[in-house]
Amino acid sequence: MRNGARQQAAIEILTSLETQRQPAADAVKAWMLTHRFAGSKDRAEIGDLVFGALRWKQSSAWRMGEDTPRAWVWGALRWGFGQSAQWIEDSLTDDPHAPAPMTDAERAALSGDNIANAPAHVRGDFPEWLDTSLTRIFGDARAEEGAALAAPAPLDLRANTLKTDREKLVAALAESPKLKGPPEFTPHAPDGVRIPWSQGRTFPWATEQSFVRGWFEVQDEGSQIAARISGAQPGMQIADICAGGGGKTLALAALMQNKGQIFAHDIDGRRLAPLKERLDRAGVRNVQIRAPMRTKDALADLRDRMDIVFVDAPCTGSGTWRRSPDSKWRLRPNALAKRLEEQQEALALAAPLVKAGGRLIYVTCSVLPEENEDAVAAFLASYVQFTPVGLEPVGLPAYERSIGVQMTPRKTGCDGFYVAVLQRA
Repeated sequence: MRNGARQQAAIEILTSLETQRQPAADAVKAWMLTHRFAGSKDRAEIGDLVFGALRWKQSSAWRMGEDTPRAWVWGALRWGFGQSAQWIEDSLTDDPHAPAPMTDAERAALSGDNIANAPAHVRGDFPEWLDTSLTRIFGDARAEEGAALAAPAPLDLRANTLKTDREKLVAALAESPKLKGPPEFTPHAPDGVRIPWSQGRTFPWATEQSFVRGWFEVQDEGSQIAARISGAQPGMQIADICAGGGGKTLALAALMQNKGQIFAHDIDGRRLAPLKERLDRAGVRNVQIRAPMRTKDALADLRDRMDIVFVDAPCTGSGTWRRSPDSKWRLRPNALAKRLEEQQEALALAAPLVKAGGRLIYVTCSVLPEENEDAVAAFLASYVQFTPVGLEPVGLPAYERSIGVQMTPRKTGCDGFYVAVLQRA
């Protein structure tokens, strides 16, 4: 497929999203299944165009003067991926499958740039109804923080120190013909490896022998840092009560060197399904999976026993907009309200498990203060035996909040993670 045809494919997919409420990844996959002539490079390029259009949808519409899939795609090409207005126009020439020729208004818009006059939520490509929330935490920098959350994300890996170290992992990955360039060390997490984003290329990490051998897990650097902030040590008793697929469970097990015990639980037992296979591949032996029970409390015997209770709380995922840009446009106030209820339920489940002098670690992949320091403050008002622990020694270029720290792509280079540490008296 030629560049013009790829643009038209992206426009068709984005148009379908306007009428069918579904994740963008599903819409891209559905298009691919009905257009099997598209090769692997075509699929990668079309996917980047669709997600790029959604990343910069609002700023592209402002710049182009039209809020249409066509405007979003060309805006992404021009200001997101750095193509010139002439390149875009040339890509339409002599291609019967390309979008209709450019109008004079579109040509003028692509040749100029009026974004400096746009409000913060447009320049930052985030929903306008969240402007008040983001002003609370970022102030005048909210447009820049939003823009960083709209940019493509690298692929972060965590070297599994139960089997290797990151120097050996980097050496193994550097030999892979599937990588365009050598992997890098993450700047803050000592076991992290970063594969920079590259347009039109994806790294099929699941087929790497180093992954099959359990040498690494895919985990954003912010998530790795959150696990480290917990203070997990060999020999401890730890409950991970929102374990899900087990990403942080595995990171905690590595920090504990397989010594002590982790109890992995999630109120939705289906989310725990991948964990057993992941534990086996990683060589983890100190995790006990506690699936929810219908007739009794699966965590009752852990009350007042845990050195650490890790709460990776349900949230809007606003800190991961780099990886799922369509989710920010689907987010609604009622969804935020639901997440706030679920967070208090998770904290209420966690609190009784913490032993005297133990710690409760509260984590979200969100940048919204309602889900972060507000949620913790509400918990502390009811559970007076807990007090926040300062996190200044972590040495991160993060936002220090009244309670906890906030990481962001702009400040820390990772997803938007919030972490608070609460100690029981």
